[in-house]
Amino acid sequence: MHREQAPSRGRRETAINSSNATHYGSCFCGAVRIAVRGEPLGMGYCHCQSCRSWSASPVNAFTLWKSADVALESGAELVETYHQTPRSFRKWCRKCGGHVMTDHPLWGLIDVFAAVLPTLAFQPAVHVNYAESVLPNRDGLPKLHDFPKDLGGSGISVPE
Repeated sequence: MHREQAPSRGRRETAINSSNATHYGSCFCGAVRIAVRGEPLGMGYCHCQSCRSWSASPVNAFTLWKSADVALESGAELVETYHQTPRSFRKWCRKCGGHVMTDHPLWGLIDVFAAVLPTLAFQPAVHVNYAESVLPNRDGLPKLHDFPKDLGGSGISVPE
């Protein structure tokens, strides 16, 4: 079986975090390129059925950024959007189908999927929607029943 070489998805080779850093990422084929500036407001794992279904995995690794800190560098004309609720506008490349980000306009935040940013040192701090988990994870991080209170959730912690 022939395996294609994936295109380089980031401009830097090492994972870094810095309040002045700019991280670059792209969709699977590289046609849609994004840049994020500074540091994310949060990183973690979402276990909700919607994120699991969208990412085709048992858990979704997220990085949350202020909307103003995320920019489409190229390929904006190829970005498609789907939203099941007013809370999440999921964006992907229509050329390759690669997922890029989810806009959360009610919160003024954008979730850039952790795997899209190869130079960002992913440092998860929380599990959200853990009540819906299908993959228990005993990593010592806080597990929230749904979302933090400041994002409209209960803020209730659940045991590992």
